[in-house]
Amino acid sequence: MSFSGDAKRELCRDSLQRSCCARAEAYGVLLYCNTFTSQEVRIITENEEFAQRLPKLFQRAFRVAFDRLPEEDGNRGKLILQMTDGEKLSRIVDALGYDPRQNLVLHINFGLLEEDCCRAAFLRGAFLAGGSVTDPGKRYHLELATSHLQASRELDALLRDMGYAPKSVVRGGYQVTYFKSSEQIEDLLTAMGAPVAAMELMNAKVEKDLRNDVNRRVNCDAANAGKVVDAAQEQLEAIGRLHEMGRIQTLPEKLKETIVMRETYPELSLSELAMEFDPPISKSCLNHRLRKLVELSKQ
Repeated sequence: MSFSGDAKRELCRDSLQRSCCARAEAYGVLLYCNTFTSQEVRIITENEEFAQRLPKLFQRAFRVAFDRLPEEDGNRGKLILQMTDGEKLSRIVDALGYDPRQNLVLHINFGLLEEDCCRAAFLRGAFLAGGSVTDPGKRYHLELATSHLQASRELDALLRDMGYAPKSVVRGGYQVTYFKSSEQIEDLLTAMGAPVAAMELMNAKVEKDLRNDVNRRVNCDAANAGKVVDAAQEQLEAIGRLHEMGRIQTLPEKLKETIVMRETYPELSLSELAMEFDPPISKSCLNHRLRKLVELSKQ
């Protein structure tokens, strides 16, 4: 099961209570389905829950039934619902405010989407028919694709009026409206009626951020460990040169003590090594002593 399929199954569990919202959802389906003309409506889907929802949705929205249902052809792959009856199509066209005497140029009739609930229902229908959302564990991407240019432009305007910031692209003859912001996708899924999917996306984002934070910390710790090793190596080499020059015995007692401690604990950082002294000394004091030893070894 894909994340997109699960989100659509969740949306299909939303009840069909208000007729205005049912009409708005069916409107979104029609503008983003495979075929919507004055001669035919054809909706092809692989989602069984969506295919089961459509007859009830169109009955509630327009009081019409499909002329062809998936169970009639026994096809278990692509589920096809079709309507070709002229009287039914005229009823749909008239309900959506189009002029049946003119060429059917599909655009959004904003008069049908004045209420927030109807706008959310319209987006739900558009997503069910022509939308998809990527598994958030991989990346953040939600899109709505239609072959109708004017409808796509007006959807963009509708989304912006609702506070979203969509992007658009033409792909394979389709007008694609898409989002890549995880916050925007969360809000959109919630508005359409899929809060569980939105929560899964939020959880995936938290896990991803946590994983990235751990990786950054590990890389930072590795880099710091490398610096500690390099610094200790330089100090030990300096001490070795002082031994070769026979200068150890001429050094002050504090520097002699520092040499003994560094040779005893070559793996410790400055902070850790400073705590091994008795009594402990400050990190800056130890750093000063070690730098002095390095300088002496170069003289």
